[in-house]
Amino acid sequence: MSSLPSISAPRLGVFDSGVGGLTVLRELRQQLPEVALHYVADTAHAPYGLREADYIIERSLKVGGHLIEQGARVLVVACNTATAHAIGALRQRWPEVPIVGTEPGIKPAVAQSRVGRIGVMATPATIASARFADLVQKHAGQVQVFSQACPGLVELIERGDLQSEELRKLLAQLCQPLLEAEVDTVLMGCTHYPLIQAQLQETLGAQVKLLNIESAVAQQAARQWQALGLSSTPDAAPLLQTTGEAQSLSRFVQQALNWPFSASGLQI
Repeated sequence: MSSLPSISAPRLGVFDSGVGGLTVLRELRQQLPEVALHYVADTAHAPYGLREADYIIERSLKVGGHLIEQGARVLVVACNTATAHAIGALRQRWPEVPIVGTEPGIKPAVAQSRVGRIGVMATPATIASARFADLVQKHAGQVQVFSQACPGLVELIERGDLQSEELRKLLAQLCQPLLEAEVDTVLMGCTHYPLIQAQLQETLGAQVKLLNIESAVAQQAARQWQALGLSSTPDAAPLLQTTGEAQSLSRFVQQALNWPFSASGLQI
């Protein structure tokens, strides 16, 4: 790790295009309570799900570089879209840093289905990515996978009004094709979506099982951290930064996670 900048204390870095990665951060804080966490929401450039692949790679390298410069020795890409398009570039740029991605868990969703029909809700960029196609081809087997791109959903979640009528109507529209396909399992293929899990469950109905992968991502990051033998930082508050409005991120953290921490602005 000689090419990495010298630091006083190691951190575990996490980034997303916005607030969605907070669901992963919450799991990390539960599993690694003595690890200093550093979260960046690239809100000024969100949503990644509507961006071209080259742009997503450029922003991921920029934000990942900032986290590593600030002491991240394990990096979590808490964004399905960034994982799908940029994790290869990140690993090539920093081969000495363990980088944990977040991608739709097709395999566990297939295992959960009783009727052989599953749905995947994700951003348009994730659905269109080669990585997603590879996951389906590798793990779906005889199970039918109904992919539902969800344009506009991340933007509504980012606004912070998770009980709005506009959100309810969009969910009804997005879930209707999956209900017509009679899926019994739906995978939330974006880290933003667990923030509205209750609303999604209500729209889909109790007969549909909802899955997310935040716990698995946090477990993998914990294994990578422990394997490096890095020092702990008891009672360390998460460092929260955003390229957007710091007040908005602080309010979201306090309302959605019930954490008393404030965010600061970042220009990169």
